[in-house]
Amino acid sequence: MVYIAVMGHGVVGSGVMEVLTTHVDSIRQRAKEEIRVKHILDLREFPELPYANLFTKNFEDILNDDEVRIVVEVMGGLNPAYDYVKRCLLAGKSVVTSNKELVATKGAELLKIAQEKNLNFLFEASVGGGIPIIRPISQCLAANDVTEIAGILNGTTNFILTKMIRDQMEFSDALKLAQENGYAERNPSADIDGLDVCRKICILASLTYGKHVYPDSVHTEGISGITMADVEYADAWGGVIKLIGRVKKLENGKIRILVAPMVIDRSSQIAGVDDVFNGILVRGDATGDVVFYGKGAGKLPTASAVVADVIDCVKHFAARKYLFWSDADPDYVDDYKNDETAVLVHVSAADPTLALQQVRDVFGEIRLLARKNEAPGEFAFATGVMTEHKIDEKLDALRKQEIVVYNCLRISDF
Repeated sequence: MVYIAVMGHGVVGSGVMEVLTTHVDSIRQRAKEEIRVKHILDLREFPELPYANLFTKNFEDILNDDEVRIVVEVMGGLNPAYDYVKRCLLAGKSVVTSNKELVATKGAELLKIAQEKNLNFLFEASVGGGIPIIRPISQCLAANDVTEIAGILNGTTNFILTKMIRDQMEFSDALKLAQENGYAERNPSADIDGLDVCRKICILASLTYGKHVYPDSVHTEGISGITMADVEYADAWGGVIKLIGRVKKLENGKIRILVAPMVIDRSSQIAGVDDVFNGILVRGDATGDVVFYGKGAGKLPTASAVVADVIDCVKHFAARKYLFWSDADPDYVDDYKNDETAVLVHVSAADPTLALQQVRDVFGEIRLLARKNEAPGEFAFATGVMTEHKIDEKLDALRKQEIVVYNCLRISDF
């Protein structure tokens, strides 16, 4: 018998309880032990539930119970999750979490404690919900030199962009629909501003390359500035717009990491990932491109990943699973503006004929793009590949010639 505790009984926490109580026999067979929940930490009360007697409002009940060997943290956020998880590890309890903010911000510290205490700190559900990605990167692709990871890591923003692309829905209307369907929070900032994607790509980068990548070191752009005009110009180019988290390994050992909306060629494996689904591309030297696809969030998919980690913990009490990364030097993350990319630029000018000539003078060879119902003086163009430093210089040159730059979107090469 292995006793565990669950901290948090929201969407994911209640899903964890549902999986544990409806799959008792199969979980026992896989874990080779019976797993039983002894405490559930939540400030609310749930008298209608069959396991109402398990609830406690006091964290100390979990911390001081020597029978509890694994603690599941599904509260979210840093406070009080970080303090509780750290204290559980220091007290000799393994921890499983779905908390992406916790892992992205405090992962190196918590993994170090787990290593020193010969415990497990597992977090499969923190990236991609029910999509297996942490385990494949750390185990199945371990023989590869992973040169790049890129993907759609947030279902809410992907749903919004899909509605804009398929249904010609304005951003504000698509966001409202996402909120009505329960895909977006009342305050959707973490999703639409790219913060959620940032935390997830930080976790994947830290795990893959062995050094902690902090979210505040990652240039992050969201999708609130994307308009229907951008969507239509991307379509004219031959692609779709997706919010992408991306990290590349450089030859000098550093990484280049970015979160931003990008134009994806329709032929890309990522381009067809729509609605609330996620798609994560891992580029390895031996395997080539491998794509992981599925629902990136949701009650039961995420709970499934959490319970799988609990089973893994039970099976690895004697021999700790090796999941680890160290802290990184301050200059580990290279300036994203050193990266080379083509861009799609949406502009307007009083004299579009003159402006087009000025664009060609500044950028050289371009591909002119058009859409239906263009406003007077409006057009878009795609550039060749150059560094982002160069792109900034050239856009500044256009602005000095009274050309209005509405948007500039990177064009992906995957």
